[in-house]
Amino acid sequence: MKKIVAACLTVMLLILFTGCQTPLTSSSYQRQDARQMQTVFLGTVLSVNDVTIEGKPGAIGTISGAAAGVAIGQSIGQGTGKTAATIIGGAAGAIAGGVAEQKITTKKGIEITVKLDDGRTVAVVQEQSPGEFFKPGDAVQILQMQDGTARVKLQ
Repeated sequence: MKKIVAACLTVMLLILFTGCQTPLTSSSYQRQDARQMQTVFLGTVLSVNDVTIEGKPGAIGTISGAAAGVAIGQSIGQGTGKTAATIIGGAAGAIAGGVAEQKITTKKGIEITVKLDDGRTVAVVQEQSPGEFFKPGDAVQILQMQDGTARVKLQ
């Protein structure tokens, strides 16, 4: 029983830490983005739509789910039944852990459509930054990294 409780607590902590990812907001940068030149485009917001930024299953959820499933399977039955329960528990736990991580990493976002000053129209999807709300007519900057990723900021 102690193994089951420990495994479940481990899974919950690992999934919780998985949710502590770098946000995809206009003011969040990953370490490798620091000191990188960005191209700046100026424009005006045409529209803002709510979107869902889907999460993805990863190794942490899958591995921790499998560990919990194995621990639970170990507590069931004896002999070959115990072995079968351990295998099934590990497989089911891996699937459940991956699904849980995907749900935890899914975020609410916004799609901002911008008419650039050069006449082009572009759209960027990002998480909503706290305290930064876009509306049609707002003057904005789009900062584009060398890898093509971009973010929209109010001017």
